[in-house]
Amino acid sequence: MNSKTSILLSIFKGINFSVDEISTVERKFEKIIIKKGDRLLNSGKTVGNQYYIYSGCLRAYFIGKDGKEHTIQFAIQDWWISDYTAFFTTSKAIMTIDCIQDAVVYKISKESMESLYTVIPKLETFFRRKMEGAFSSFQKRILGALSQTAKERYITFVKTYPNIEISVKNYHIASYLGITTESLSRIRKEIAEK
Repeated sequence: MNSKTSILLSIFKGINFSVDEISTVERKFEKIIIKKGDRLLNSGKTVGNQYYIYSGCLRAYFIGKDGKEHTIQFAIQDWWISDYTAFFTTSKAIMTIDCIQDAVVYKISKESMESLYTVIPKLETFFRRKMEGAFSSFQKRILGALSQTAKERYITFVKTYPNIEISVKNYHIASYLGITTESLSRIRKEIAEK
């Protein structure tokens, strides 16, 4: 078993592949090494790929009319990232994706995914379940933003992204939570004092 096969089996945990299926899937993925500070996707561009995070950390965000960054997602090991609105609707990207910790990602195009669905139907089920989970997570995040205090949102963030604070800047976390860096510091201090 080569390292790419091992990585693909890691990506598709729980799926049993034949040797031919492994070979087919391997041909559809491209390994990309990204350095901290590099940009994976620019807003305004066509989005034809999604990315599996093997290692590292990426951040998806959009810039509001006021020039303020709004972090939508962090992607860490074993997560997927793209501008899914653009990916699924063939519109232009509204988000930018930056690398905030050196990363190894595996890219797959929409066309390659569609091809794999036809040749290996169990992959369509796999990706459907991933999208269902992602949709559920985004909906929970929206509900949390509407109903939770900033402190509750921070606690949820820490549970969702354990140990991420080591490699993510405070203003990125504050942006994700929809608060100021000063509020983030105050919340951390309150939690530490308990």
